[in-house]
Parts: sequence; C-alpha cells; structure tokens
Amino acid sequence: MSQLALRLTDGAKKPTAKMLSAWMGQRNYKRWIQILKFIDTNYPGIFEPEWLFAGKKHGWWLRFKKSKSFCSLIPEYKQCKIQIVFGTEERKKVEAILPELHPQVRDAYSSATTFHDGKWVGIVLDSNAVLKSVERLLFIKRTPKVR
Repeated sequence: MSQLALRLTDGAKKPTAKMLSAWMGQRNYKRWIQILKFIDTNYPGIFEPEWLFAGKKHGWWLRFKKSKSFCSLIPEYKQCKIQIVFGTEERKKVEAILPELHPQVRDAYSSATTFHDGKWVGIVLDSNAVLKSVERLLFIKRTPKVR
C-alpha cells in the first residue's frame, strides 16, 4: 500500500476497515461510515455492497448496484470519494436542484463528462455539508425505500 498512489492498488488485498481508516484518515473514514449508514437506512436490503478491483490505475471501489448502478465509494489517499452516474432523466432532476447544492457538488457535476451511458460525477466527501448534498443526489438516483 504505497502512499504515493492515490488509490488502494494492491489487487491481492481486499480493503478492511483498518486499512480504510489508515488510508483515508479518521475524518474521512467517519464520512465513509456515514454514507454507508445512510444507504443502509434509506435502502434497507436493496443493495449488497461489492468490492471491485479495477486494476492498478483505479484500484478498489465499493459498488452499490441492484439492476442498475446506484453509486460507488472510492477510498483515496487522505480522502473519501463517491461516484454517481446519472442518466438523462436523472440529470434533469439534478439540474433542477443544482443551485441548492453545495458549491463543491455543483462544480463536480458541472465539470463531469457525459458519456453515452450517463454523466459520471465524482465527488470528494470532505465535509458534512457536501455529504448532505450527496444524500440529496442519491435520493434522485433512487427513491428511498424508507423515509
């Protein structure tokens, strides 16, 4: 686990809680846990989180998917990142609330590239305010089962 790499890139070592905490730092690991609890509370029994190794360049991701992708959490060095892919209809809903979201989330959304399969938005979860905006985006991505 080299600290020069931005991601956890040892495909032989699936991340553990201890590794994640050390890699991301305590504050960021706390946000990691908060987003996991948010998903578990609002979407109980829907997702079975799956660790995926995307090679040396992209490292480990924790993916949440049912029939389609919901989001992926990416442990990066000294930070926690979430990636959400928005389809055409979802983008319309996001753009309607964009002015209400945290500036960092707006910037991440605006600068994200739109591909044939959707707009891939990566957001660094570095504050509770950003986390709250991301929660709103996840509600757009999929209606909560319990609220």
